[in-house]
Amino acid sequence: MIRIEGLSYVYEDGTEALRSVDMDFNKGRTIGIVGANGSGKSTLMLVLMGVLKSFSGRIIVDGEVLRTDRTSLRDHRKRVNMVFQDPDRQIFYSRVYDDVAFGPRNLDMAEEDVSRRVENSLEQVRMKGLQHKPVHFLSYGQKKRVSIAGILSMEPQMIIMDEPSSGLDPQMRESLKEIISLQSRDKRIVLSSHDMDFIYEACDYVYVIKEGQVIGEGIPKEVFLDRELLAGAHLSMPWLVRIHLELGLPLWGNCKELTGKEMEESK
Repeated sequence: MIRIEGLSYVYEDGTEALRSVDMDFNKGRTIGIVGANGSGKSTLMLVLMGVLKSFSGRIIVDGEVLRTDRTSLRDHRKRVNMVFQDPDRQIFYSRVYDDVAFGPRNLDMAEEDVSRRVENSLEQVRMKGLQHKPVHFLSYGQKKRVSIAGILSMEPQMIIMDEPSSGLDPQMRESLKEIISLQSRDKRIVLSSHDMDFIYEACDYVYVIKEGQVIGEGIPKEVFLDRELLAGAHLSMPWLVRIHLELGLPLWGNCKELTGKEMEESK
């Protein structure tokens, strides 16, 4: 659906945030982009969304080069949309229903279609029972779900999530992984994060960036076994990979595989 070729971006102060980045988002259903703080992840997400326009290189969407005029970007954001790290940056209305309905209403959809999209989106994130609740009474995790529902209501082909696991408790992290897994069946999901445990379990393909450049890519079990690559990017190994290397146990793909029975059989 989307690939980028030779993408570079320089800020007005001369900071080179991205340097000749090549990525193909058709290599997985859920793509992880990992890097330390300041590596260029957030800049890349904003360029992909068309928020930052003065880039060099090409963004190719469905075989066509993305143009940055107003009409082209409006159409682009119907297909590709983003969940920001802080849900308060994305929530505009005081009531859950109205906030999720903002996108479809902005597209001048009939209210019947808006209602269908809102109810479907809230059901997917398990917030349907709170659709009339004031947003300021919600927990951080609930606000995160509302911001995701707001994007789902637009029915994009690709959803970008910036630091999706940031600030979430363990239960909500697991719930978010389930939401991502469900959505990846018919959408591309792109996750930008420095949370290696979350990316390892949630993604089926990973890009590693450092100082605005891609320095590695591949399936998670290959990327996260590369000590030299991770050390060079100032990233840590996921705990499941460390268990595999340090204890000689099987390399599990997620924590649900790590059951007492399997532990016993591995001894």
